Amino acid sequence: MECGYYDRGECRSCTVIEVPYARQLARKQELVRELVDAHGAPRWLEPVASPEKGFRNKAKMVVAGRVGAPALGILDGAAGVDLRDCPLYPEPVTRALHALADFIGRVRLLPYDVAKRRGEIKHVIVTGSPEGRLMVRFVLRSTRQLPKIAENLDLLRELVPAADVVSVNIQPEHKAVLEGPEEILLSEQSELVMRLNGIDLRVRPRSFFQTNTAVTEQLYRQVADWVDAVGPASVWDLYCGVGGFALHVAGPGREVVGTEISEEAVASAQDTARAMGLPQDGPGSVRFLADDAAATPADLPGTPELAVVNPPRRGLDASLCAWLESSSVRHAVYSSCNAQTLARDLARMPSLRPVEARLLDMFPHTGHYEVAVLLRRD
Repeated sequence: MECGYYDRGECRSCTVIEVPYARQLARKQELVRELVDAHGAPRWLEPVASPEKGFRNKAKMVVAGRVGAPALGILDGAAGVDLRDCPLYPEPVTRALHALADFIGRVRLLPYDVAKRRGEIKHVIVTGSPEGRLMVRFVLRSTRQLPKIAENLDLLRELVPAADVVSVNIQPEHKAVLEGPEEILLSEQSELVMRLNGIDLRVRPRSFFQTNTAVTEQLYRQVADWVDAVGPASVWDLYCGVGGFALHVAGPGREVVGTEISEEAVASAQDTARAMGLPQDGPGSVRFLADDAAATPADLPGTPELAVVNPPRRGLDASLCAWLESSSVRHAVYSSCNAQTLARDLARMPSLRPVEARLLDMFPHTGHYEVAVLLRRD
């Protein structure tokens, strides 16, 4: 992939962009195979490649520059580097970034100056759906300039007509934290609909969602294929987020429970389940609960026949590994963005052996990836 920002030395976020993509993919496969094969030598399926550009559904842009002339991109020291035309983003997101820079300039929002610790607008976050609909979030230091946004929503809708969800996040602290705990919704619609594999997943402003939609679709299909092949009557989806795995494996006669510590994500998952007409009790039901994944075994009765785990980079809590190892769970699916912690957790659960695995490249031009592994109890 060619990138003018990289060639000019303005951005180095894509750390392996000079490596041909086929070689990037092969290197990631070699890495994850070496770490996972030590715990069971599973059958490896063909890696899932990503489009080389236009694949990122979310843009997180620092707002720098000056009043009337903002720069949307990254910081280089205290100065801003405008990256509105970064080739990683699809056309609807790129178009929105240009329009939002126009909006920020026209309503005269004050960019936050990191060196001087003053100013108001820190970031703009744009998420795009497969259909080109958008969620737009402004991250402000305080509510001082919130009225400028709220009073100019008609202008925002004119400039960004695809924006279904608009909100303001308040992040008052001077540190490298993208967003704060307070979210103020400005639009009537509170959730962006992300249609994947025919399922209308719903994403709220502070909910996590995978950044590569095309590869995420294949990840969900792969896990659903594994679960259907095993045919469990009960499934727990731990770290379920907005319910992607749980809703993809739901089916007649199968009871599915998803748990996630984020109440916002759980609310979105519940909204999707209701829209799909899924029952909440008995065979064929799908339920979502706000719960810490490590606490789920103590909080829910019984034991599932299959567990799906999709933890953050730090991997599973030791207590959850211990429970899975000692439980009667016959199969598990582990989706990981860090093969180092995946390998550590597999060592903690020697009774659950990898039988099939697949690399899914969520993050071209970087060293990051997703790997999914089907585990079976010996």
